Amino acid sequence: MNPTAHPDVAHNLALAILASSDAPALLLDGNLAVIAASDTFYRAFALEPQDVAGRPLFDLGAGEWDVPQLRSLLGVALADLARIDAYEMDLKGDAAPRRLVLNARKLDYGAVQQVRLLLTICDVTEARLSAKLKDDLLREKAILLQELQHRVANSLQIIASVLMQSARRVQSEEVRSHLHDAHHRVMSIATLQQQLAASRLGDVELRGYFSQLCESLGASMIHDHDQIAIAVTADRSSVNADVSVSLGLIVTELVINALKHAFPGERSGKILVDYHAHGPDWTLSVSDDGVGTPEALAAARPGLGTSIVEALANQLDATVETEGGYPGTTVSVSHTELSDA
Repeated sequence: MNPTAHPDVAHNLALAILASSDAPALLLDGNLAVIAASDTFYRAFALEPQDVAGRPLFDLGAGEWDVPQLRSLLGVALADLARIDAYEMDLKGDAAPRRLVLNARKLDYGAVQQVRLLLTICDVTEARLSAKLKDDLLREKAILLQELQHRVANSLQIIASVLMQSARRVQSEEVRSHLHDAHHRVMSIATLQQQLAASRLGDVELRGYFSQLCESLGASMIHDHDQIAIAVTADRSSVNADVSVSLGLIVTELVINALKHAFPGERSGKILVDYHAHGPDWTLSVSDDGVGTPEALAAARPGLGTSIVEALANQLDATVETEGGYPGTTVSVSHTELSDA
């Protein structure tokens, strides 16, 4: 049915749609006076039908609808210059301001006197307040997290200093060795914490992560960098923070182990940390070109570092394999998704 040929029918249809509207809505004439309003409009804005019908929109209530920007926008809509979609405005009355989202559509029945404007209104005050509250909570959480990270970093530095001072005072070489191991582990944890704090907003890119971790380990454990070097070869894989913690701790333990055992005396050499992934499958390996793993050492009871690596690998559903002998040793940690085939 052509509405220009039957304006009364089209007008009645608009009124029927308005009456059934679940959202506050107004039908306005070409002068922006109210022809009709939905029941939801009356309830939402505490107005009575006799105070609305036939009155200009801008005279409703205590004049809170008389907003210059709204006048301009509705005039644009009537002139067919633009459609009004999701225009937000504050309705300021005697109570607290309400945040409204307005949509306006021109209904043209072919005659100037038959021009109508359908205005629908959505009150998003509560939604905006909730969003602001959420943003405020997130901002507060970020500040608290930053403070916590600062305190953790300071605590780790204090613990590392105490361990190093204790190592200098003890007479037993065995106790001193254990304290040095504890110091290196605390420093590696501090490095992990620093890296994760810098990447807390997203996934951790492993190449840079491993490189900075190994640089920190080398700075604290290698006395002559011309004699022993640590290199990282990795693809561009990124993982979430939880996985990166486990991988970082594995690298720490394996690199510390290689630095302690692979290059006795004045032996020179290189440690290589490698990570590559193919879809869900990945392999992390730490290899050295040192003295290798003697059979007696390979058959010995696993130490703390080995136990830590095994436990972390289990958390990642990965397996650990060691290729020892001479020259060098390679420890690989691999995760493989089982296919259904």
